[in-house]
Amino acid sequence: MARMTMIEALRSAMDVKLAGDPSVILFGEDVGYFGGVFRCTSGLQARYGEERVFDTPINESAIVGLAVGMAAQGMRPCVEIQFADYMYPAYDQITQEAARLRHRSNGQFTCPLVVRMPTGGGIFGGQTHSQSPEALFTHVAGLKVVIPSNPYDAKGLLIAAIEDPDPVIFLEPKRIYNGPFSGNPHAKSMSWAAHPAGEVPEDHYSVPLGKAAICRHGSDVTVLAYGTMVHVAQATVDQTGIDAEIIDLRTLLPLDLATVRASVEKTGRCVVIHEATRTSGFGAELIAEVQEACFWHLRAPVLRVAGWDAPYPHALEWDYFPGPERIARALKQVMEA
Repeated sequence: MARMTMIEALRSAMDVKLAGDPSVILFGEDVGYFGGVFRCTSGLQARYGEERVFDTPINESAIVGLAVGMAAQGMRPCVEIQFADYMYPAYDQITQEAARLRHRSNGQFTCPLVVRMPTGGGIFGGQTHSQSPEALFTHVAGLKVVIPSNPYDAKGLLIAAIEDPDPVIFLEPKRIYNGPFSGNPHAKSMSWAAHPAGEVPEDHYSVPLGKAAICRHGSDVTVLAYGTMVHVAQATVDQTGIDAEIIDLRTLLPLDLATVRASVEKTGRCVVIHEATRTSGFGAELIAEVQEACFWHLRAPVLRVAGWDAPYPHALEWDYFPGPERIARALKQVMEA
């Protein structure tokens, strides 16, 4: 085991797969010589050469389109979109080509493709570097959607994603890449803002896609979260004294409904937390699933705590994020219902 940040764990995952599988190839904007804007691929081009780790033009549609073709012919491309906000030119390739290739070819072709994207806020990147578009992918049949919350899961999930025979959207919360962003005005009072490092095996292992993790066992209320919000939820619960069960979904599609259902049936209450905009966010789908599966066990309405229904506020992003105060208020509300 070694202490790794999430960036180091992701790099280790790609290193392991490049070393062990000649069909794995990495490319994207600045991922080669520069090592990526967040340095996730730093050193990999020097180790494996420019044919396996290479830079591309600023053309997201071409990046994913090339990757789809490579995947259809037996390679395993793992490509990076520099920020999730930049994925829109490639959305057609992802949803119309990659997601449908297995089914439209009646199984003749598969698409073992991973699209990595830094997601969410926390770096004062403004409206074009801070979006959380996970719901746009969970609506698309044929895709898998993954969001890790810690270094151990990040490496294991990325290895599993690269080894998966179908396309995986791998969203990486940049707010917990390396620890709290130094420009965070509340960093001293917000120790939950990030967990910089964790114990991670240096060799090959995988974390199964489609399986949630119970981060904290409890009996009062079920809290559903993913990515950065897992840490915010944990810190909030510790402050409230409420005996909450916190579930890190890890994979949004396919969703581990069995784990969610068992927890809500036990607690009778549920709060959903995500950073993305509230309306039509993934929380709405989670609430629908809980209502359908657990209606007769619920003792209170299912609540959600999310980002504002507004364009991403550059100067006010730390108020935009669901924080301890808003989450604690929701927990108190469901407990008093």
